[in-house]
Amino acid sequence: MNKIDLRSDTVTWPTPAMRQAMANAPVGDDVYGDDPTMNELEALAAKMVGKEAALFVPSGTFGNQLALFTWCPRGSEVILGEQCHIIQHEAGAASLIAGVQTRTIDAPGGILPPEAIKARIRGIDIHYPETSLVCLENAHSSGKVIPLSYMAEVSALAKAAGLPLHLDGARLFNAAASLHVDAAEIASQVDSVMFCLSKGLCAPVGSMLAGTRDFIAAARRKRKPMGGGLRQAGILAAAGLIALKEMTKRLAEDHENARRLAQRLSLIPGFQVRKDNLDINMVFFSLPSWADGKDFAAYLAEGGILASPPEGGFCRFVTHYWISQVAVDEVGARVAAFAASRKPA
Repeated sequence: MNKIDLRSDTVTWPTPAMRQAMANAPVGDDVYGDDPTMNELEALAAKMVGKEAALFVPSGTFGNQLALFTWCPRGSEVILGEQCHIIQHEAGAASLIAGVQTRTIDAPGGILPPEAIKARIRGIDIHYPETSLVCLENAHSSGKVIPLSYMAEVSALAKAAGLPLHLDGARLFNAAASLHVDAAEIASQVDSVMFCLSKGLCAPVGSMLAGTRDFIAAARRKRKPMGGGLRQAGILAAAGLIALKEMTKRLAEDHENARRLAQRLSLIPGFQVRKDNLDINMVFFSLPSWADGKDFAAYLAEGGILASPPEGGFCRFVTHYWISQVAVDEVGARVAAFAASRKPA
């Protein structure tokens, strides 16, 4: 890439191999179910997460909202974390598409206390909406990975209450790399899982929703009115196949580069790195009291480094395939130069 782009791992360009595969992909019409490349991708995706079937969707938000739309009767209620992506970054789609109410629990690192979940499951009462779904997120957008033991506890709780459990696994393979397990081991704790092909895996477009055959058949039907019938989608699926076969195997490199970057930032006076949020490819840090967030982002941009201004008091750098160790060191030097040029005497 021409610039060092740390805004997200969604900014990754497709690899040369992906571009070649997309150009040569055998295609059909996915709405009719005869696109061979898409069929191959969906079969592989299901196998890799240990589910019976999987479905291609245009984005992670689309996949999460399709899960809610499929699981939840209109007017019912979904239990999920206050800081999760579905609540914070999906434009209120749960009310627009599935027509559900969300009942949130404060869970900044993705851990919803089981007792809090249990307390929010509605009983049968004419005044209450029915509880229809519980959602978790792993890896969490805070940069934390939640442990399998916790997921198993929530899974058992949901099952005892007769509720399905959905996982926003946008960065599922990052979580798997961090936990040193197969993605299927994480997904085994939930009834449905969404994971992205375009976050860190370099595919230009697409996410997958996986679950039982019956669930995916229902989701395929629901996908159509959402605009998800993508016709010759094998062109996109070709990149997704490479994402799953190859790019999932190298995510630990991004995690290591994130730790390398965090170490360099922590050496700069005034910069406070959140070292307890370094499970995956994200580095969260706060600026010194004398620094202005917009000025910081602008200074980096002048040096060819793209970064977002602080949100909620913290900056976030995200490493990915196109961020090398050399780039990490260049970022560290640029941030140090910012501190030297702006810090009051």
